[in-house]
Order: sequence, then C-alpha cells, then structure tokens
Amino acid sequence: MSLGWSGAGVPTWEPSIHRLLPLRVVQFKVKESIVAPPRGWVEHAPAPSNHILELRIALPQPVLPPLEKHLWEVSDPSHKRYGDYLSREETEVLLTPYPHTIDTVSEWLASYGIYEEHLFRSSAQDWVTIRVPVSLAEEMLDTKYHLYRHFETGEYIVRTTRYSLPEVLHEHVQFIQPTTMFARFKAFRSTLHWTTVSVSDASTGSTITGPAGNQVDASCNQTITPTCLRQLYNADGYETSATNGNQIGITGYLGQYVNNHDLQQFFETYAPEAYGSNYTIVSINDGQNNQSIAAAGEEADLDAQYAFGLTYPTPGTFYTTAGSPPFDPDAHTPNNTNEPYTYWLEYMLSADNLPQTISTSYGDDEQTVPESYADRVCMGLAALGARGVSLTFASGDYGVGDGDSNPETQLCFSNNGRNTTMFVPMFPASCPYVTTVGGTNYIPETAASFSGGGFSNYASFSRPSYQDNAVSNFLSKLAPGTYEGLYNPDGRAYPDVSAQSDWFIIAYKGQFGYVGGTSAASPTFASIISMVNDARISTGKKGLGFLNPWLYSVGYAALNDITMGHNPGCGTEGFNASVGWDPVTGLGTPNFEKLKELALQLP
Repeated sequence: MSLGWSGAGVPTWEPSIHRLLPLRVVQFKVKESIVAPPRGWVEHAPAPSNHILELRIALPQPVLPPLEKHLWEVSDPSHKRYGDYLSREETEVLLTPYPHTIDTVSEWLASYGIYEEHLFRSSAQDWVTIRVPVSLAEEMLDTKYHLYRHFETGEYIVRTTRYSLPEVLHEHVQFIQPTTMFARFKAFRSTLHWTTVSVSDASTGSTITGPAGNQVDASCNQTITPTCLRQLYNADGYETSATNGNQIGITGYLGQYVNNHDLQQFFETYAPEAYGSNYTIVSINDGQNNQSIAAAGEEADLDAQYAFGLTYPTPGTFYTTAGSPPFDPDAHTPNNTNEPYTYWLEYMLSADNLPQTISTSYGDDEQTVPESYADRVCMGLAALGARGVSLTFASGDYGVGDGDSNPETQLCFSNNGRNTTMFVPMFPASCPYVTTVGGTNYIPETAASFSGGGFSNYASFSRPSYQDNAVSNFLSKLAPGTYEGLYNPDGRAYPDVSAQSDWFIIAYKGQFGYVGGTSAASPTFASIISMVNDARISTGKKGLGFLNPWLYSVGYAALNDITMGHNPGCGTEGFNASVGWDPVTGLGTPNFEKLKELALQLP
C-alpha cells in the first residue's frame, strides 16, 4: 500500500481489502444534525466522490470538571492556589480519553481499513485525524456530502447537514468535523478605511487630556499609533524586558501573513525603538508566511505592528496556521476546506513553552458552530488558561448581530428552522474561558458602534459566576421587556473589556493607511496585559493567566469605564454603554499603571 502524505503529516487512506467487519454491521444512529445550512449558504451540488476530507474525530475528555476546577482555583486571586499553573503533562492527563474509548474508535476505523499508520493522534490522544475520500466518509458516517456556496462571498465548502455513527460509538466520539459546521472564522474588520496617508498627516502639536489625567496628542482623535495607545492607556515610558521570560503571541489564519517589509516600515516611523527587531514564526499544519507584497495581510500586519511594537523588546511569536483555502468546484484536485482553529489549539496544548499573552482576532456567528465543537474548543482554551496563558479575543464587528439598525433590512435570523429575528452572538468571543475585547473610539472614549457584544445562546455557556454580579447589575437597569426574546439573559455575557478600535494606521503593501475593528482592540489590550505580566515576572512572580476572575473582582478598578455609545444591529439600536459592565465595552479600557499596581499586589 502506498501512502500520500499531507503537509500536516497525516497519510491519505487508500483502498485495502483488509477490513474488519463487526462495527460496520451494527445499527447507525444520528450523531449530529442541523435543520438547514446557516444563512448565506446554499446547496450547490453533490461533493466529488474523490475529494479528500481531513476528518477530525474528537474523543471525549473524561475528567473535564477537574480541569475547570483547576482553572478557577489558579485564576482566583482569593484562592490559595492562585498562580499555581498546570504543566503540559498535568494538563494532558486531564484531557486524555479512557483507554476503552481509544480502543473502540480504533476498532471502528480498522473496520474500514484505517490503521495506526493511516492516522495522526494528538499528544493527549483526544483527537484523531484521518484523510479519506468523500465516498468513504459517506459510508463511515451514513451521510451525503454536498458542495455549499456562500451567496455573498462566492466561496464553496464541502459539508453535510447530518451524520450518523454506530450507536455503540456515540459515547466514545464527541463529534466529527468537517460535517455540520459552516463557520469560516473570518478576521474581524468592521471598517477598512484604506485611504493612503503620508506620515506628516499623523501628528499635531496640541494635546488633550486622557482618562488617566495625562496628556495625549490631539492627533490621536484622527490617527491611532503605538504612541497614542501608550499615552491614552497610561503606559508611556514603561520599558519592558527582552530577557525576563515574558512573551506575547498573535495568531494568523486564512492566508494572513505578516509582511516583514511592512513591519520594519511601520517600526521605523511609529516605533523606532523596535526598528530592525524580529519575531519568531511558528508554522502549524504547514502554515506559511509568504513575503510577497501581494500576500501581505491587513489583519496580520495590524496584529504584528501593534502587538510587537507596543511591547518591544518583549519576544513576540506569530503562529501561522494553514487551512480553509477556497474550494474550486471545477478543479480536478479539490482543496482541503477544514477550518484551521483546532489545529492551532492542538499544537498549543502539546507545546512546552507558551507565551504568557496571546491575541486572536478571528471568529464567526455562534449559530454556524455546532455546540459540541464550541464546547470542545472552549475547554481547550480553558486548558491554556490553566497553564497560565492570558487569551484575548476580538468581540466581533457587527454590534449585537449584523450592525444594521433598520428592521426592514436587518439579517439576524435563527438557524433552527423558524427563521425568527434574534441577536447573533460570536464564537469564540462567547467562550467563558477567554477575555473578550470590545471596541472604543475617540477621546474621550465612546463605544464604537460596531463593537460586538451580547449573550451566548449555547446552553453549556451559561453565565459564569465571576461576572454574575456585574451582568445582573446591568440587566437590572434595563427597562422591563427590553429586547425580550432577542437574547439569552442567562448566557455568558461579553465583551469583558475594550480598547481603541478605529483609525489605526498601519503599513500595508508598502503604503500607510487606516484600518479599524475589534481586531485592533484585541492586540491592544493584550499588549497592555503583556506589559503587566512583564512587571510581575521581573519581580519573580508569574503572569496573570486567565484574567476574568481577577478583572471582575478587583481589576475593574484599574479600567476606564465607558458610558457613552451603543452597538446597533438586528433592527435595533443594540445595547447602551453604561456605568459598570455593559455588553458594548465590558468593564472598560485599560489604565496600565493602575493595572500594574494592582497586579503587583497579587501573590
């Protein structure tokens, strides 16, 4: 038997006469199904039988309650175990499936001629990856795959709306994808103001007073630079260390590459102290970092220029993960249309050395993501938190759903077959184990109208205890019946915090221009936290890890409360920013010096 190896090291299955039968003859039972593809996706044609699917099989992790317990204890400033983070080995013990589960799934795969040499297992053995043609996947899952086309973007993906497994396998398989998940995990960019500017346009001589009482260049009301953010968030003059062990990471997907020429051009002009510095590239699943001008990515350029520019000389890492290329239905060799997010998560959980702070600016509507998948990814993020990583995620760029306040033209509809109007939360922004960052603009700061915010609709993402008081206080101030039926008041509420998110100047393809969106807010807030971690580590303490229990109990006192603005969408004006936490700007924007002072008081 010859094997065709994928870039990720997963061999492609080829026909074999050596098949076992027992698990192939038992009764199938539906494992997962959706009523219809999410809005925007239309069935186009049957999937080509020879199209190769890289199936990701999630095996149940048997001891998740203890993992969650560890996370709460090491993240709670009032607990005696605060900061006592788990090692990779300790985390893997909690994630590894029962041996019987591993054996049962292996037997099922072997019944189709798929043996150990044809698959890849994660280090915790909780993921099994195989490469098989559509024809075999349809046989194994008792389903039919189709090509679906997105009517707005024109892209194609191979998916199904239901799949089944032998009933005996149901307790041993959490889910298999790609099947019913239509998420694209796009980069969040609400406003791409691509008007090229000259350097002289970016500064003035006058100043205005920032929220910390310090002076901020008045030009920051039109153009955001690293200097603006340091002034605005009271971090001007703080110098980080290159050698104390602190690190910051950013993630890149969907062909988003950091262009090094753009980075140095930006540094030379707006962060001259960082000019000539470099960063580490980690390739996951054959992720690239194409340096051609045409391949430069606005999102990746934005993340790198601000995260690495604000925190220099803190070592920075760019994680580039391949996946989700466009599918060409007319091509003779179809491409892989798997989403890339779980590949990144699997790699990170197997790594020994992790940055203390990581920013991600990608996500999609919750209703495009099966709850089983969201649960699994969110628990993986919890495991990173238990290892001491502070994770920030952009909250999304469409207010409470689609950014449209007109009831006649709004596009917020449920995907349960009823087609009812409802707010549309984002994932992974709605995961309870990450710090979600909304957007602000101008000085004094107001909520950006596109700032994503709301409440999770997943049954398993109920409101976590750390935010119960803050969210209850907000809800108690709403007029009775406000948006009743449009959102789930008992769900995990987001964002947690916010930061500037518009008119960020970046170097892109050799020119300077403006970008905006919560994709700018996430690396900004992450950079401030990275500086706080730097201060702690320099005094012999550990990084802050999962931030939310601290932010909601103590850290909020070091945030600038944003009380103006709202986030329209779904035919409504959305929620209002208000005193205290709100689902537009969270607890507010950072004041570095105050955060540092509070953080240094922690164990």
